[in-house]
Amino acid sequence: MFALPLTQQFTDVAKIVGIYDSNHKRALLLQHKCGDSFPVFESFEEMINNTKPDIVIVTTIDSYHHEYIIKAMELGCDVITEKPMTIDEDKCNAILEAEQRTGRTVTVTFNMRFRPFIVRMKELLKQGSIGDVLSVHFEWFLDTDHGADYFRRWHRKKANSGGLLIHKSTHHFDFINWLLEEEPVEVSAFGTLRFYGPTREERGVRCLTCNYQHSCEFYLDITKDPALTEMYLETEDVDGYYRDNCVFSEEIDIEDSVSLNVKYSGGALMSYSLTAHSPYEGFRISINGSKGRMEAETFHGAVGPFAGEDINQLRIYNREQEEITIKVPSVGGAHGGGDERLLKMLFRGGLPDPLHQQASSWDGALSNAIGFMANKSMREGRSILFSELVKRPM
Repeated sequence: MFALPLTQQFTDVAKIVGIYDSNHKRALLLQHKCGDSFPVFESFEEMINNTKPDIVIVTTIDSYHHEYIIKAMELGCDVITEKPMTIDEDKCNAILEAEQRTGRTVTVTFNMRFRPFIVRMKELLKQGSIGDVLSVHFEWFLDTDHGADYFRRWHRKKANSGGLLIHKSTHHFDFINWLLEEEPVEVSAFGTLRFYGPTREERGVRCLTCNYQHSCEFYLDITKDPALTEMYLETEDVDGYYRDNCVFSEEIDIEDSVSLNVKYSGGALMSYSLTAHSPYEGFRISINGSKGRMEAETFHGAVGPFAGEDINQLRIYNREQEEITIKVPSVGGAHGGGDERLLKMLFRGGLPDPLHQQASSWDGALSNAIGFMANKSMREGRSILFSELVKRPM
């Protein structure tokens, strides 16, 4: 998301001065893909000390975000981090404390804020199209192409990702926080693992060596994808990381179905669910207001009834019994066109931001916090307060 655009589109305003990855082969591959225009370093500290960068971009496994964010700030750098900012409340509080202590800044890349379809929703809400927001009902659907991948990769362990309520839903929670302009104060949640995980006897360690390749609908032939082969298969000897792990493994400990309720500081309520094994990909959201109701839905993906399509539908129902359909043209590019707009905001600088799309560490913490509260609620069987987990900076 960052390296190629920086070396192809933003060379007039930014330059990559170094890269570090715990898998040296993978770092060398990225270096080559970017035209061998920057060096690869053996350690993070060596890279920072030798190159003296203005900004460090953190794209590690989620559980290591805090380490590199904090180190970078302590070494005098501002930070751009992919979402989620981190995976638990202790790491989150450590980031917030380090930011305040060092005087550096952390920016979290929430690209949903930049999707034209989402931006139109924000504009309509700010215009008062449905009045004050009272409640939100939000469903997110991951199909068995996209969704299954989280159960093959490192995300399948909560120690790495915090679970889908942290890694994936942080997008969705930030989107709602941003739309409402309110902060979450209390969460109750339930979650289960009943589709993936050890739900069938016919399983192996990984697809490449599995005895059930010809009968399993989740078989992934990593050797037939050149990108996966060079990025993962040809580098796995360095760290033993398999990109094609079995989705029915006993080591999976994240949920594949989750449901939660959120109470917000301004009185709004949200019900949210995530399904990681849906027949189709997309989301459906209903926002109830004092003057009407907004309904929005997006469907796309590689499999299912909407495969190859990009459906965006937005309707408003007012108190005069009118139904107003809003046409939002489909936009190309990654994440519904959000990535391109986000990158311009990050690297061009000085662009107007009337909708406050650029996200701070506190925005990252607010989004993270819903996941933190949900995970704790599932563990303890009770509602969890924001004030129990996240410390507001002074």
